[in-house]
Amino acid sequence: MIRILVVDDEPMVCAHLRTILDSAPDLEVVEQAHDGAAAVEAVIRHRPDVVLMDLRMPGVDGLAAIERLGRLPSPPVIVVLTTFDTDHYVTRALRAGAAGFLVKSTPPEDLIGLVRVAADGHTVLSPVATQRLLDGAGTRERARAVLEGLTERETQVLACLGSGMSNAQIGAHLFLAEATVKGYVSRLMLKLGCANRTQAGLLAQQLGCTARPERR
Repeated sequence: MIRILVVDDEPMVCAHLRTILDSAPDLEVVEQAHDGAAAVEAVIRHRPDVVLMDLRMPGVDGLAAIERLGRLPSPPVIVVLTTFDTDHYVTRALRAGAAGFLVKSTPPEDLIGLVRVAADGHTVLSPVATQRLLDGAGTRERARAVLEGLTERETQVLACLGSGMSNAQIGAHLFLAEATVKGYVSRLMLKLGCANRTQAGLLAQQLGCTARPERR
């Protein structure tokens, strides 16, 4: 059972999401919260697997809540629900630890599936979110030019990002220490003009730079 916390300052939105999510046999909304401070308290009290977090709320907003939750010993997976009227929140929330972005108009059947994907440890992004992040990473032509100037190892790391690997997985795949991987990822984000690893991974996918499974 995937345990979920829904956070939104509109009670009707919370009720709507709860109805959708509770309709799935493997999902359970354990609590609702209407501001960031209450969200942090609810996470500590209920230990949900996934938090669906609104960003714009009175008092402690969603971004501040994400930052606070990220400091917990075992933070939950956080997926932001947004209307995208404040684009700058996208990259800030990802830096703070959000696992992805979904627009509030996501169809119910898609929402259920994407919550499952997030709970399994994967980044989830609606098509609108994906385009916004790619737009923020600069033009594809510029990125392709940068890609041609990367070292072989940098290209390998970027390909792993494009395949959705974590730093630990990249390290195991390329026989590198995790700290070394972090250094490569930081340099790649700087070179590509990306604000976070999610942007870099999406850009790698757009450029066809992904790691292929090893042949046995």
